[in-house]
Amino acid sequence: MKKRRIGNSDLYVSELGLGCMSIGTEEKTARKIIEASLEEGINYFDTADLYDFGENEKIVGNALKDVREKVIIASKVGNRWSQDKKGWSWDPSKSYIKEEVKQSLKRLGTDYIDLYQLHGGTLNDPIDETIEAFEELKAEGYIRYYGISSIRPNVIREYVKKSSIVSVMMQYSILDRRPEEEVLPFLQEHGISVVTRGPLAKGLLSDQMLNKVSEKGYQDYSLNQLSEVLPLLKERVAPSRPFTEVALQYNLANPAVASVVTGASSLEQVKCNAKAVRSQPLSDEEVSIIKELTKANTYKDHR
Repeated sequence: MKKRRIGNSDLYVSELGLGCMSIGTEEKTARKIIEASLEEGINYFDTADLYDFGENEKIVGNALKDVREKVIIASKVGNRWSQDKKGWSWDPSKSYIKEEVKQSLKRLGTDYIDLYQLHGGTLNDPIDETIEAFEELKAEGYIRYYGISSIRPNVIREYVKKSSIVSVMMQYSILDRRPEEEVLPFLQEHGISVVTRGPLAKGLLSDQMLNKVSEKGYQDYSLNQLSEVLPLLKERVAPSRPFTEVALQYNLANPAVASVVTGASSLEQVKCNAKAVRSQPLSDEEVSIIKELTKANTYKDHR
């Protein structure tokens, strides 16, 4: 599987990353999914301290310990579980980040995290203090690089201006093109990579598309609009190939994107997604047709 460089770092990540949130807490099954990912050439594994109360980090760390030097582990920080574990609060403070990284390292069973990401954020955060925490962790050798996981253009701009982030993780798909106009060109201009999540739009952008449509619609698409546009996309762009290929290749067609992160709860999903990423890239004409049929939506609420 091809690899792409994240920003100006020395991290070269597979074009497909495994989003570990969906691997579950049954260690044997989760390990098989991770091992299948390694066999497919995936070297990028994305977890977070939030997932399964930290259990996810433990499972990921255990499964990868024998290949630690060959893989890139990304984790996230900022969401703090309440004591009763019924909810969490947002804590981007320097003291919390610097303490929580040690817990993540312990659970992952490693001395360093390759890419440590702020798991959200708003303009009301103490951004300078947050950046200071990440810079110190980098200098101290606990993390190699850092980034943010955010869809907020104004927050992203602040971090680009003030920090040395190498990546931004954000939702992006054929049905959620919000990053295209305002964020992706800006990040590419500044040498910062995008790691995308949600490329299959909850299964809508697969051959199961019409089975996945709900009354609520998706983003700013109504049920009726989805029922019209999805078959049209399939007909015009992918009459003879799985639509998963089109969905993942659409993300990879954007030069700002380093890796597309997909979840997997079975070996079949891992293999299907890996095959899709290794498939034929979209032509310029196919990308144009997709853009013509879908909405060039923009960020209204998340600023």
